[in-house]
Amino acid sequence: MIDYLVKLDTDLFLFLNGLHSPFWDSVMLFASGKLTWLPFYLLLIYFIARKHKWNTLWWLLAIAVVVLLADQLSVHLFKNVFQRLRPCHNPDLSGVIHLVGRCGGKFGFVSSHATNTFGVSVFLIMLYRNRWATVGLLSWAAFVSYSRIYLGVHYPADVIFGALLGSAIGYGVWHFANRLMNRYSKV
Repeated sequence: MIDYLVKLDTDLFLFLNGLHSPFWDSVMLFASGKLTWLPFYLLLIYFIARKHKWNTLWWLLAIAVVVLLADQLSVHLFKNVFQRLRPCHNPDLSGVIHLVGRCGGKFGFVSSHATNTFGVSVFLIMLYRNRWATVGLLSWAAFVSYSRIYLGVHYPADVIFGALLGSAIGYGVWHFANRLMNRYSKV
């Protein structure tokens, strides 16, 4: 059964990674960049500040906890434990994949990009509870996560499980932070 799932994951990766063009190469490389989304993050901070005024700092601290947990858990509880090679490091796929940019670390399960973006997205979705914010944030997280498959650095399962892990972290931190805010803002 495990072999079948690994083969299915590899086949899906090869299909999705094979849908490439010079235009999309540059778009997906841009989407995966660390500083690419800085204007988007500043816009999110603006909306948080506009709605939450003096509590903005506390919500930003909670988001920082989401990112810290997502980043550290995706590496130390998953990548370093499962040690599943990224597709771009898999010798069986050498010469078959379309690698755009650099490969990154040796192991890829789970995707830290997916974990981080879904963690922040779910946290903000819970904070705002707005249909358009939900659609926009989930679209952003899915786009960044898909770019990792497109670029040749993650299998679909890396992204799916990263998204699930990030979503759980985002919801958990929001729930904890919300309880603290409700408890101490009434004092």
